[in-house]
Amino acid sequence: MSGSRLNHRASQTVRYSEQLWVPWWWWPLGFLGNGLMAYEVRLGLRTLPDWLPFAVFFAITVGALLWWGRIQVRVIDSGGETQLWVGDAHLPTNAIARCAEVPRSAKSAALGRQLDPAAYVVHRAWVGPMILVVLDDPDDPTPYWLISCRQPQRVLAALQN
Repeated sequence: MSGSRLNHRASQTVRYSEQLWVPWWWWPLGFLGNGLMAYEVRLGLRTLPDWLPFAVFFAITVGALLWWGRIQVRVIDSGGETQLWVGDAHLPTNAIARCAEVPRSAKSAALGRQLDPAAYVVHRAWVGPMILVVLDDPDDPTPYWLISCRQPQRVLAALQN
């Protein structure tokens, strides 16, 4: 790593960080469901070693559940500039016109007929609330971001400071 990159990372302050993991109860259900499928495969393919379908389906379950929970929502202050990061996408706060919480009760309306097709959406069904971030950038065709997060008030407070 170059020296400038090290200095850049050292000057970052994380105001908010959240990993959008799947709920804990998905893990036992995933292992149970894939365990049953592995058992069926083992019954159908007697030429395979008994343990192989279970190992393969175990790996598939772990990989899928980790992949679904890979998105991270962060608000980072870097060198005096605050940015909202959602996965690999980032947005400086000077491009934000306003922000608001979208409660669980209004989520289906926000994602339904009212949704602009040009919006940037990161929706996770297992996360209840969302935040709406309206952009103020004439060069960006994206009118707003709609992001799932568990603590919308904390995200909005981190964006305001």
